[in-house]
Amino acid sequence: MAKGPNVNWLPVKDDNRPVNLDLTKFHFPLPAITSILHRISGVLIFVGTAVLMWLLAESLSSEEGFQRVGEWLQSPIVKFIVWGILSGLLYHLIAGLRHLLMDAGIGETLEGGRRGAVLIIVFSVISILIAGVWVW
Repeated sequence: MAKGPNVNWLPVKDDNRPVNLDLTKFHFPLPAITSILHRISGVLIFVGTAVLMWLLAESLSSEEGFQRVGEWLQSPIVKFIVWGILSGLLYHLIAGLRHLLMDAGIGETLEGGRRGAVLIIVFSVISILIAGVWVW
């Protein structure tokens, strides 16, 4: 029999209680919501970069391509897509600044996390609305 470290030091509960995996039943605190949104906005930026690069390549392909992209950008659907990508970028930037401040030791307490989350929401809403006015 092989000898090794004893790993039975953690208490183990052997019961048959049901596990609730319905995420709609959980109440997430605001810092958790802002953290999840930060990750989602990163994915949006990743996908949105491909869209923006395609538009750039099309506009640089020829004079006709440039005119086509100019016409597409007048469409409300394309404006909404560009605004969505820009919104994700702004939110990710603001939430990322909070993470940098936390790396510097600022806002690491429970109360600091809550205040930081509120500030993220406030500054993001303001900047996203300004971006919406600019795009439209």
